[in-house]
Amino acid sequence: MPFVVYLLGLAVFAQGTSEFMLSGLLPGIAEDLNVSIPAAGLLTSAFAAGMVVGAPLMAVLSLRWSRRFALPAFLVVFLLAHVVGAVTTGYGVLLVSRAVAALANAGFLAVAMATAIGLAPPDAKGRATSVLLGGVTAACVAGVPGGALLGELWGWRSAFWAVALALVPAVVAVLKSVPAETPEAGTGGAPSDGAAPADGGAGGAGRGSSGGARAEFRALRRPRLLVLLLLGALVNGATFCAFTYLAPLLTGVTGIGAAWMPGMLALFGLGSFAGVTISGRYADRRPVPLLVAGGVALAAGWAGFALTAGTPLVAVALVFVQGLLSFAVGSTLISQVLYAATGAPTLAGGFATAALNVGATFGPWLGGLALGAGHGFRAPLWVSAALVSLSLAVAGAARLTSANAGSPAADQVENELHPGAQ
Repeated sequence: MPFVVYLLGLAVFAQGTSEFMLSGLLPGIAEDLNVSIPAAGLLTSAFAAGMVVGAPLMAVLSLRWSRRFALPAFLVVFLLAHVVGAVTTGYGVLLVSRAVAALANAGFLAVAMATAIGLAPPDAKGRATSVLLGGVTAACVAGVPGGALLGELWGWRSAFWAVALALVPAVVAVLKSVPAETPEAGTGGAPSDGAAPADGGAGGAGRGSSGGARAEFRALRRPRLLVLLLLGALVNGATFCAFTYLAPLLTGVTGIGAAWMPGMLALFGLGSFAGVTISGRYADRRPVPLLVAGGVALAAGWAGFALTAGTPLVAVALVFVQGLLSFAVGSTLISQVLYAATGAPTLAGGFATAALNVGATFGPWLGGLALGAGHGFRAPLWVSAALVSLSLAVAGAARLTSANAGSPAADQVENELHPGAQ
């Protein structure tokens, strides 16, 4: 894997830390800016909404830019948004800065995905995706306890300054490491590091032209791709439904002390990191067995967690296992989106990012509805099990429909799901 892909993963880590750390800073923000805790919580909602809207929007906008310009530009905007957030005394300005940061983060992820798969070997999209998502999961491990620790020691603004400072070397590294341009599809060129160009023009075909945008939009119309995006939203919805209410479940049902919660959230993050690492090894060669076995185990795991949440040893083990399964399945789905849309690498990355954030938005909302209905802290786990079960049903129905539609379509689907066999 080209070294620049790992540098992009580090930049994703710095940005992801900003998203996850906020949960530990809300009380301090609310007190300092004289707003309620729910109002401070809207800062998280603003970021999620910015990611949903910004991913496809920024992906389209970035088609007119070179990747060597787009990637550091998005990072600089993200950095400046945190500087503004760190110095502002107004809640409204902070809210807007979070939305702007989300737009920049969404744009960076979309272009970074296209860049990573363009520089990686043609049959290594899953590995490239796992490196980028490894940055997200590492942020999940470090973001919550790290942000909370900084907030406790020096106030919530120090966490914003820390993210801004961490992005400075990321900007320099991306500027120095991303090739000036990547090869057009079919030109026979290769990146300067010797990696093979991704198939289907992932190396940057069509960038800077409206024809390229139209071509990418046409590539996104495939039903197969839409199904994969839906599956990604459902699985990620299940993940964040459970993760959002994990702390009250473990304290109120399992009986684990509140002081252990940062460790429990970090344990989930460690499982997530293990999941993307495992998916990086197998997603390119055996995606179907991974998705089927992983999806069934994930649904069963959420249901089992709900049933055994009162047993501390089992609950702690499942925190790690479910983090692993959630991100192994989710990361594999993203890599399959990129395989299914080789003619639209940037927009595919943008829509994949949007789909994941749609899930991260509606999953906690559904879990909150279950809690509000008086079903207790186990209810979000049942909601998560139902969402993953629904994704399995959708995948099965789509596969059956594709097989019945005729052998050419079925063969095409098989080739997309088994790229290593081509």
